[in-house]
Amino acid sequence: MSVNFKELIISHPCFSVGAKSNKGRVHLPVSPGCNIHCKFCDRKLNNIDQRPGVASAIISPEEAVDVVRKAVALCQDITVAGVAGPGDTLATPYALQTFRLIKKAFPNIIKCMSTNGLLLPDYADEIIEIGIDSLTVTVNAVNPEIQAQICDGITYHGKRYEGKKAAEVLIQNQLAGIKTVAAAGITIKVNTVLIPEINAHHVPIAAKTVSEMGAEIYNIIPLIPQHKLAWCSAPGCDSISKIRQATEQYIKVFRHCQRCRADAAGIPGGIDVSKQLYIHPVRVENTFSHG
Repeated sequence: MSVNFKELIISHPCFSVGAKSNKGRVHLPVSPGCNIHCKFCDRKLNNIDQRPGVASAIISPEEAVDVVRKAVALCQDITVAGVAGPGDTLATPYALQTFRLIKKAFPNIIKCMSTNGLLLPDYADEIIEIGIDSLTVTVNAVNPEIQAQICDGITYHGKRYEGKKAAEVLIQNQLAGIKTVAAAGITIKVNTVLIPEINAHHVPIAAKTVSEMGAEIYNIIPLIPQHKLAWCSAPGCDSISKIRQATEQYIKVFRHCQRCRADAAGIPGGIDVSKQLYIHPVRVENTFSHG
């Protein structure tokens, strides 16, 4: 049985609506590859960038279990083991393999996974069977014409799709997957990257749509312009606030995202034990990939 939403608000730092949690998480960088090509995403292996899509190195599922063991010894407030990259968790088999091992070794730890949702319908039953407690799906638009401006294309079942067709497949799979997983009692959080020139007006519509599919919490992540969207502007605090307010009529909105690395460990905004787990210290640089 998965941990319910009320319990996650207490025990998961990414579900503490309205206030930062004093609980921690350990991200396990076991997923190297991705199957969609977002224009703002620049995945890297380094010890510099403080953002999603980046880790010092890729580890194996077996190594991930050892990392969790060390992490909870270093920080007893760690309640969550998550996989958020640096690629997509369902593009390769390692994330689900990792969660199976963690379920056996740490039956009481919260299991959290992030995905772009392209393969969510394919793996929904396995996610449910493993007992993932919280699933984050990055949905940047539910209109194919808008989504096509954000993502160059997808690789789906061995075939490359581009433009509007790629967007249609991605959105259809995201919404269908969210509906299936949410219906099984797993808490769904949706991340949306706010891109003023492309999807700012569309974010409340996307929020309403994913809420209707069963998502329970929404995270609006401001774009830091880079890669193919370097021409876009960074959203200001006023616009972010207004869009959050417009979105809250449909779904709870999380306001304390730290744009964590795929190998983050500790309490967000507080204790950081990642350098003791992954050897290399992290030097902060103001860049950003995907949520």
